Amino acid sequence: MTFQLSEILESLSFVSLDHFDIRTVTLGVSLRECQGVSDGDVAARVYERLTKVGGNLVPTVNKISERYNIPVANRRIAVSPVSMLCEGHGPHAPMKIARAIDRAAKALGVDYVGGFSALIERGITRAENALIDSLPEVLSRTERLCSSFNVATTRSGLNLDAIHLLAGKILQTAEATRDLDAIGCSKIVVFANAVEDNPFMAGAFHGVSLGDEVVHVGISGPGVIRQVLENSPQDLPLDEVAERIKKASFKMTRVGELFLRECSRALGYTKGIIDISLAPTPEPGDSVANILEEIGVEKTGAPGTTTALALLSDAVKKGGTMAASRVGGLSGAFIPVSEDEGMIRAASEGALTLEKLESLTCVCSVGLDMIAVPGDIPHTSLTGLIADACTLGMVNNKTTGVRIIPVPGKSPGDIAVFGGLFGEAPILPVSKYGCERLVNRGGFIPTPMQGFRN
Repeated sequence: MTFQLSEILESLSFVSLDHFDIRTVTLGVSLRECQGVSDGDVAARVYERLTKVGGNLVPTVNKISERYNIPVANRRIAVSPVSMLCEGHGPHAPMKIARAIDRAAKALGVDYVGGFSALIERGITRAENALIDSLPEVLSRTERLCSSFNVATTRSGLNLDAIHLLAGKILQTAEATRDLDAIGCSKIVVFANAVEDNPFMAGAFHGVSLGDEVVHVGISGPGVIRQVLENSPQDLPLDEVAERIKKASFKMTRVGELFLRECSRALGYTKGIIDISLAPTPEPGDSVANILEEIGVEKTGAPGTTTALALLSDAVKKGGTMAASRVGGLSGAFIPVSEDEGMIRAASEGALTLEKLESLTCVCSVGLDMIAVPGDIPHTSLTGLIADACTLGMVNNKTTGVRIIPVPGKSPGDIAVFGGLFGEAPILPVSKYGCERLVNRGGFIPTPMQGFRN
């Protein structure tokens, strides 16, 4: 596909329309060549590789951003799952590698590095156990490192033991970052059907099939879609609403495709994917919830919200897919409660509940995202919440992710304040009824029938 000047100028006009931006340029880096004899040797190799291949990332992105007057919110790196580097090493390896990654991120000026991760849907190795055990310390002592774990797939079923183990570490991480409203938990995502080319944090990691270095771009423009709908007749039929969203998504994605091509060429790395997810921020007008209300629900969380979100996600994907040579990542619409001004308001007013958010998991990009709950939530109840969301992903053959933040010392009605893009979130109540007997059974949920497709 070639770019016409008129097309570029029309697309760039979105920049002045309510918060359109390149949400992230993410450089995926394989660390498999960083194996070493000792923990310190591995950490040193990791630091050297990241600072070498990522040295031009931030200057290059900034230069292209200035050339085309396209704002870029984040510059990030995703690495291959760190658990693989820990194989054959002792329990201190994860922390040493984590510190090396964090130091490299600061030296390079990138916002976050994703990939302190493990794929544990079928079982957990000793190295993966060591990495999981290190989470509270790692996430309370590093600034820019993010962690993710895949615990279920449609092909393999669901590892309930892994979820229970991670739930305990999430609670410990919350306590370790108590003074910051458990912000360490904002950097842990638990996945079903995790994808290898996701450029968004905190769930990004560099897949083992992707080669050495790959550049991905994630776009975002909830404000653009909202304005398109604001300027449309209020009685426009839903199929016409979808068409207008598709056209706007196409134009936004073309900007992302242009940016990705320029970055890939300038850096000399493989061109990856465009993630066409709508990612909100706490800024007024930059909200997915606002779009759902423009489509027709009185308040996000009201009856019809799931239908409106399904229409939005589908139209965004259809419009964007035709505009890029390769679409991937998560692609759709994010609903992180603390990062979306409209979601924050709806949750504070009681319109948006934890149960409704769980149902929205079936049609959004990911799932239960940036949800604050009381810090005294029982371990088994947290396990159950994560398992429920991952089960929806497993059964529906879609990616789902969970970022739940148990905030110590806070109860429903209180506010957790994270700052920056993470925003703030009302503490949502959790059912007083538990699931101890279910969780204590342990084991695996077998592969659903949908997984047998040979």
